[in-house]
Order: sequence, then C-alpha cells, then structure tokens
Amino acid sequence: MAEQLALVIGGIVGGLLLLLLVGLSCCLWRRLCAILAYEELPGTPAMATTATSSGQGDKLCQMHTRTPSSSPPGVPFVVPPSLRGRDWMPLHSGEWAQAPRDPCLAPELLPHAPSSNLGDTCMVGAINPELYKFSEDKSETDFPAGCLGRLWFSVEYQQEAERLLVGLIKARQLQAPSETCSPLVKLHLLPDERRFLQSKTKRKTSNPQFDEHFIFQVSSKSVTQRVLRFSVYHVNRQRKHQLLGQVLFPLKHETLAGDGRRIIWRDLEAESLEPPSEFGDLQFCLGYNDYLSRLTVVVLRAKGLRLQEDRGIVSVFVRVSLMNHNKFVKCKKTSAVLGSINPVYNETFSFKTDATELDTASLSLTVMQNLDGDKSQQLGRVVVGPYMYTRGRELEHWDQMLSRPKELVKRWHALSRTSEP
Repeated sequence: MAEQLALVIGGIVGGLLLLLLVGLSCCLWRRLCAILAYEELPGTPAMATTATSSGQGDKLCQMHTRTPSSSPPGVPFVVPPSLRGRDWMPLHSGEWAQAPRDPCLAPELLPHAPSSNLGDTCMVGAINPELYKFSEDKSETDFPAGCLGRLWFSVEYQQEAERLLVGLIKARQLQAPSETCSPLVKLHLLPDERRFLQSKTKRKTSNPQFDEHFIFQVSSKSVTQRVLRFSVYHVNRQRKHQLLGQVLFPLKHETLAGDGRRIIWRDLEAESLEPPSEFGDLQFCLGYNDYLSRLTVVVLRAKGLRLQEDRGIVSVFVRVSLMNHNKFVKCKKTSAVLGSINPVYNETFSFKTDATELDTASLSLTVMQNLDGDKSQQLGRVVVGPYMYTRGRELEHWDQMLSRPKELVKRWHALSRTSEP
C-alpha cells in the first residue's frame, strides 16, 4: 500500500515538472521568435508611394539609397522595413539615436503644386511663405506732394547723467533753391535760441548721410518742457545759409520712456515768414472721420504770445472746447509749457460728434497762462466752425476739413482777446 502511494505521488510530481518544463520552453521560443523576426502591425500605412508621387518626389528632392543597416546594439528588435535606410549614431550614454536625414521634405508631406489634380489645396501644417514676409519700409519712397524733404534722427535721454543724446542720421529729397544742394543742420534745444549745435556740411547732394551725434546737458526736471528744433540749411557759394525747412520735436514723457535710442523721421516744415499777430498765433490741425463720427484736433504750436512776465514762473497751455449752439459740450487741455513765447505741444484730442451736429458745432481754442495758485489768464482765443459762427480763415479751415474727410488739415490762426461765452 505504501509503495503504491509513493508511485502516485511521484507521478504527480513528475507531471508537474513536465508541465513546468513545457511552459518554460514555450516562453523561450516566443522570445527567440520576437528577436529574430519583426512583424508590422496590421493597418500601418505603407511608406512606398505611387509612381506619380515618386516621380514628383524625384523632382523635389533626390533621395540617397542606402543599404539596410543592422540593428544597433542594445535594441531588442529588428529595425522594421519601413524605417530601414536611416542612419543611427551612438550617444555618450551608451544608447543609440537616429541621425538627422537630409533637410528635404518627403513628397507626401509637401504641398501640392497648383497644376496637380488636387487643385489649389495644401497639406495641413505646410509653411505659408506669405506669413513671413516683412512689411516694406516706404519711408524713403512715399513722399507727399509739396514735401520739402524728410529728416531721420534718434533721441535718447540718460537719466543718471542728465544728458540728451541726439543722433542726426540722414535726410532725403531736400528741395534746394539751385541745381546743387549743400546742406547742413543746426540743432536748438528750445526755448534757448542762442546756443545751438551744428553738423558738417555735405557737398552737392540732396540726400545727405550725416551719422553724427550731439549731446545736450539738460536736467531731468526740465527736459520734458524742451523742444528739439532741427533747421536744415543750404550753403551757397558765398557761404550764406538759406533755410530749406525745419523739424520741431517736443520731448514728451512717452518719447523718452524706455531704454535705448529711438529712431524717428519727420517731414520738413517751412518757417512762417509772416510776422506774429498782435496777441500771437496758434497752429493746429482739424480732421473728421465720418465712419467713426470723430472730430480730431491736433494742437501743434503757438508763436508771438504776449506773456505776463511779472507773474513769476511762466507756463502756458491750450484749452480746447467743443460747443454746440454756443453751449459747452466738452473741454480738454494740453500740458503746460514753461517759459516760452513760442511753445510747441503736438498733442491730439478727439471728440465724439455726429455728422448731423457739424452744422451747429464749433471749436474754441484758448491759450491760457497759469497764475499763482489755481488761477489762469487768457492770452488769446480762436473759434473755428460753420458759417453760423465764423468767417474768413476760420470758416475756410472748417470747410476744408469737411471736404477732405479722414485727413488732417493744418493752418495758422491769429489769436484775439474776445471773451468766451
């Protein structure tokens, strides 16, 4: 009985060992098959292209034929046929990475030509070269009619050293009184009319290249009250200076903000040869945008103001008021300019005004001088508007604004001492 029991137990143990051996053999066989052979997954798109696409690819890029390379060491599978022909390079860590191929797109990844059967379609992800074109700089080609010339310069203010660095770069299309032009530029930091800096004279050219730098020592408290004036002259054979035009550039906070220099260009303006009026003159622009129903006023500068010198520190500003039926609608004012009878502002204001209101609306621009405390005194005033309120140059300016929509019309106006409504 004991012998039979031992035989039964031995048979069971032997059977279990046999089953374990068979299982291990199956596992080893599967792993060996996986190493020696590679089977592509079903549904994988074939990399081979049709005869048409391959012909197109031959025109676009010449593909180099390579022999299938053996699998690199450490890779536990054979390189699939679709990826054969790619080079592999060793890394320092002992791994292997794929080397970059020729910088040419595969034919199936390139956008179709317009003459292809697919029409003017393009593959998703293709690069559109139109998006990477830089806008053309037309500052040296587009000159308005009657332009006296254009000046390029740079401005930078060093806060710690309290120095204003001005770079005179170039000028283009200068209108000389004779066939040849020999220009030079004088730089003033207004309101100081006595001291100035001067560039070198460029001989026989209407498009001079200066590339000169100038330094003005000016405190940080007063720099925003100053105005740079560039006066361009022609030097004739008798060495006399004939003014070709000038550029006035106010040094505002937004102009001097930020690090580094700013390159700016401005068109030359003719100097007004008319003597100032009794109470001074004011220059400003008017414009109306009928689409946006927006009335725009640009206060440029004033000249020949009669200031009250015994009032201590002199500061002058301009108050712009929109009126309708002689009733106040809205008021805005410029920043105050210190100590100048010829202040420069270059400030823009906009008013929301419907086109139906232009026949009854008017603009009042009043030049004011600050007094002690919060008081101010009127130095002069000008009103522009329709025939209901104005005549002469003021009416002409208003009519020109209406006849040239979306344009800024610039004019000088004489100031008067009439009282405001």
